[in-house]
This record gives sequence, C-alpha cells and structure tokens, in this order.
Amino acid sequence: MLIEKIQLWDDSETVTLHTYILNNSMEFQKNQLRPAVVICPGGGYLGTSDREAEPVAMRFASLGYHTFVLRYTTYFKEKVKDFNNLPTPNVKSAYPQPLFDLAKAMLIIRENASKWLVDTDKIAVCGFSAGAHLSASMGVHWNSKLLNEKFQVENDVFKPNAVILGYPLVDYQLMKEKVETEANEFNKGFWEISGKAVFGTPNPSEEQLSEASPVNYVSTQTPPTFIWHTADDALVYAENSLRFATLLAKHKVPYELHVFESGVHGLSLCDETTAGDPSHLNPECKVWFELADNWLKKHFK
Repeated sequence: MLIEKIQLWDDSETVTLHTYILNNSMEFQKNQLRPAVVICPGGGYLGTSDREAEPVAMRFASLGYHTFVLRYTTYFKEKVKDFNNLPTPNVKSAYPQPLFDLAKAMLIIRENASKWLVDTDKIAVCGFSAGAHLSASMGVHWNSKLLNEKFQVENDVFKPNAVILGYPLVDYQLMKEKVETEANEFNKGFWEISGKAVFGTPNPSEEQLSEASPVNYVSTQTPPTFIWHTADDALVYAENSLRFATLLAKHKVPYELHVFESGVHGLSLCDETTAGDPSHLNPECKVWFELADNWLKKHFK
C-alpha cells in the first residue's frame, strides 16, 4: 500500500490529502483500475475527527477501493481539549475554503489516476457530519462557476461519481431554527463556535445560511447519493437528511436513505474500530457500511 501525505497548499501545512493506494500486485489482474473513495471526516469545521478518517479508509480499502482522507481547512489547527480554553482560531477557515480543499483533492486524484490506477469513472466522496456537509457541497457545486474560476479547469474533474453522507448537515436554515428551540446549552455553544468557523461570525445572515446549505442547490446534475442518519441525533437533526432526500427525489437523482431509530451523533463505523465511548457501539446502525458498499457497487458496475 502506498501511504503518502500530500500538502494541498504551500501556505497551510495542516490541509493535507492522505493516500492509501493498494499495491498493483502481479497476483491481481495486471494494471487493474480500482474505484476510489475520498473520506471527509467530521468535526463541526473546528477540526477533523480521527474516528471518521483512517479507520473508514481502511474499511473501504479492505474491499478493494483506493482510499484518501482529506484533512481540510478548519477553525482550529490543533485538537480542542477544553471548550473553555480554545486554541487560536484560523481566520481562513470560512466557507468556501474547505470546498476549495476538496476540489484540489479531486484534481490531484484525477491528475495521478494513471499512476495510481484509479478508475476516474468511479470516484466517490464519503463524509460525516461537517465532512458530509462538505461532501454534499461538492455534490451540488462541482459544476459551479466558483470552482471553474478558482482552478481554471473544466468542472468535470471535480464531479464525484457518487456521494455517501453520514449524519449530514445540509440545511443551515433548518439548523438555526431547531438549535434555537431544541438544543441544550452545550450544543448551542458548539454551534455558536462552529458558526464562527464556517461563516466568520456566530450570527450569520439568512443569505449566508442559504448559500452554505446544499439543499438549496440540488439539481438533476447532483450525483447519486447514499444517506444515513439516526432519528434521535441531538446534534445534527435527522430532518437534514430527510430534506436532502426529498430534493433528490424531486430532481429524480438516484438515492438511498436509511434513518435508524436510535444512535448518538458521530457513530462512524459504529463498532469497536471507531468507538470513542460505549455509546458509539451500535449494532443496529453498523449495517450502514455494508448497505453503502452494496449501493456503491451497484452504481460502479
């Protein structure tokens, strides 16, 4: 396996693409092209979760995918250990910078596809929570003028062939309404800091909320999408997934949606591989990975 850390921008050492390229052994079909999955961990745009990074990449790699983990731009460049004593913030974290990071990652993967034996018609993006927001954003904005002008290349290089979203945040307007009326004090504080990370202010305008919400940009050009959530997620509400699926259905985009009855936010693989505490062990929800793999194989025939 080729494991490499690629720095995406000269002025940011923390924004990196980690590669997990399977060896082209002669015991396999010679020069076999493989599908690829780009993993975008969550973390509220404050950081990127280790629990939703390499373990997920390894799980996909075990099934024959080349995998990549994107450590995109976040508000803090180090782990938050105490929310009462926060690290120095990164003033460059605001949206759409993380989208530019993912676009650059997609560009690098496609530029190296022949060397890495990546099948460029079979590249999926898989994100969790804030990383799912980022993945969904690429799903709806891959053909935008914003990316074309930033990179001066044809937009097709940014297009994921499939998108997998785990407990995604895709509707900031919905989140604002529900956080104000339903969230506990800790979660309200979390979303206030996260708002600073995404918008540069804890009180973004309705226009900012709308622009950063992928639900408002779903179209017939959105790639096939797999979504999973838990109905009682108290941090990112399941209505996000329901609304996104509704828009996909409206535009006749192939999708699969699974809303499990119960499970905390941030389940990742739902087993001992990624559990940070006992609440992350959820045998009912861990089937999401097998379901996603079967769905992906169907679209990557």
